[in-house]
Amino acid sequence: MSDFDYILVGSGINALVAAAMLGKKGHKVLVLERNAMIGGCLRTEEITAPGFRHDVMATTMVLFLTSPAHAALGEDLARHGLEFAHADLPTGVLRPDGSHAILSKDRARNVASFETLAAGDGKAFDAEMAAFGADAGFVFALLGGSLWSSTTLKTVAREVWKRGLRGMAGWFGEALVPARPYLESTYQSETLHALWAPWALHCGLGPESAYSAEMIKVIGFAIELAGCPIAKGGSAKLVSAFERLIAAQGGEIRTGADVDRLLPGPKGRANGVVLADGKELRAKSGVIASVTPHQLYDRLLRDWPTRPPAEVSGGLKRYRYGKGNMQIHYALDTPPRWKAGGDLGQVALLHLTPGLDGVSRASNEAERGLLPAVPTICVGQPASFDPSRAPEGKSILWLQLPEMPRLIKGDAAGELDVGADGRWTEALREAYVDRVEATLENHIDGFKENVIARRAYSPADLETMNMNLVGGDPYGGFCGLDQFFLWRPFKSSVNHRTHVPGLFHIGASTHPGPGLAGGSGFLLASSIK
Repeated sequence: MSDFDYILVGSGINALVAAAMLGKKGHKVLVLERNAMIGGCLRTEEITAPGFRHDVMATTMVLFLTSPAHAALGEDLARHGLEFAHADLPTGVLRPDGSHAILSKDRARNVASFETLAAGDGKAFDAEMAAFGADAGFVFALLGGSLWSSTTLKTVAREVWKRGLRGMAGWFGEALVPARPYLESTYQSETLHALWAPWALHCGLGPESAYSAEMIKVIGFAIELAGCPIAKGGSAKLVSAFERLIAAQGGEIRTGADVDRLLPGPKGRANGVVLADGKELRAKSGVIASVTPHQLYDRLLRDWPTRPPAEVSGGLKRYRYGKGNMQIHYALDTPPRWKAGGDLGQVALLHLTPGLDGVSRASNEAERGLLPAVPTICVGQPASFDPSRAPEGKSILWLQLPEMPRLIKGDAAGELDVGADGRWTEALREAYVDRVEATLENHIDGFKENVIARRAYSPADLETMNMNLVGGDPYGGFCGLDQFFLWRPFKSSVNHRTHVPGLFHIGASTHPGPGLAGGSGFLLASSIK
């Protein structure tokens, strides 16, 4: 007999949301994590110097703060210590010549600011956001809802009734437009193109990818409304709030519990799990796996008594992962002094890029296995609006490079020796960070002298910390149209069910995809009575 209704494999944001939602409904849950700490990509550590608290991987909470999961659990999490810090200037871009643009949470300010970049661009932005706002309910229902459900069918039917069949087809056609033609036909200013282009990368896409324009609109709408909030004290505070909430509900979390395989029960049902040490744990109602498809089918189900259906085997064979990611963290003696202007120091997430063409070039180089000559650099400045992240008077920088090759074929700049095996080494990682640091030195007064310490993580390092980040891909798999929405992870997938009764699949590899919204965990838990 089991003491648990559901066993969850993995402890990332989707597993934590599912566990808390199920606990709220009275189910007793057990969360199993193979590592020494829970949270998946949510971890905060003093990795550079004492007193400097860095979000090692994920940091921005806008998707969680605006999610149905937060609407359902936010008050509970707040009671258990979760607070958010907010910046008035969520994002911006800085180009090599010092030209820049900043998006605030104030529509009037944004319109006026964009008008100074090019006449008509502010009005165009206002019109685009107004048009998106009119469609926002429908868009977010598709992006975050259970696609194979009567609710979604009714939502689409209402839109068809309102727009007509041809109008609905036209709407979906517009939603598939890539970011490049959308930006070039909507805005005149290259600096404004540069402001939005990098955000396609944060969706696992590039400027030429289908539906990347729609995702840029989603992001622009969301961050103008809610900003780029972070958890006060670090993303680990969100994890600890979930930990306390799940415990208060009677659930249990175990770390150092490596699940080796699933335990079959009567009629081929998932009956529990077997740990790497041989211990068996049983679940009354089901097992929920927050893992990649290959971890689920090649590892956890490797000895399952029945073979998976052909469509699952074929889907697994064709499933592919996206570009890698790199993280760089700095402890600074004083806050950065940006040469181009004082407001830049207050921007939560600032992109450094030559512009739309620069983002496109770097993305293409990474897709071809090359180290980008001029990478797109996302600079987070959390201490500017959460002073708890650094000792008084000091600061930190959180850097993300969202377009790195998983296996390296060469250096686009022709400067670095990448070796013959295509693997990331410590020496190559640090040499590439030197390239990034040279860009920071060009933009920040006295940057090199201001650095107390730095710590970098290559795509290989990220996979070592979290096995779901295959090749350093933080999105659980390629996010192109053929492997997203209705077709994630497989063309045959229906919501979060699998071919094994009692086994459910959640996480970034499943709909609605990656991010900190906890979407798949919420959708699954909401479907369980």
